[in-house]
Amino acid sequence: MAATEAEAEPTKVLEFGLGDGTYCLDIGVIDEIVDAGELTRIPNSPDHVEGVMDLRGRTTTIVDPKTLFDIDEDGPRERIVVFDDAEIDEGGTVGWMVDEVFQVRDVSPEDVDQSTTVEDEGVRGIVKSDDRFVVWVSPDVDDALAAELDDVEAAEA
Repeated sequence: MAATEAEAEPTKVLEFGLGDGTYCLDIGVIDEIVDAGELTRIPNSPDHVEGVMDLRGRTTTIVDPKTLFDIDEDGPRERIVVFDDAEIDEGGTVGWMVDEVFQVRDVSPEDVDQSTTVEDEGVRGIVKSDDRFVVWVSPDVDDALAAELDDVEAAEA
């Protein structure tokens, strides 16, 4: 019975905006949230890499999740969600450029609908809220995109 109770515990998520949509990430993979700063563009980098920035002595790769999730809407791009190096296996510090950060809240398993996202890479589910839906994404979508790019490059060679 204790295992069932543990599985039903809510997960803390960070809600943020990308264009007109609201998305969330498990707070356990996030190290910090910082204001968007000046980025240095990296020549020949993939489209989803915006550039790098110095974050307290660490070179941090900044990714545009709108490119990863094929979101066309513009937004203010005011904040960067920096992932915990220990939780994300990217080989360095990575952050996502988001339009705005809304809140941290608890999400219970019964509030997550996974039936519509079974085939979607990087989407953990749709969180049902009172009057809206929040897309629960995973930062591992970078890995899936990188693997696809490697496959395309290998096919072209």
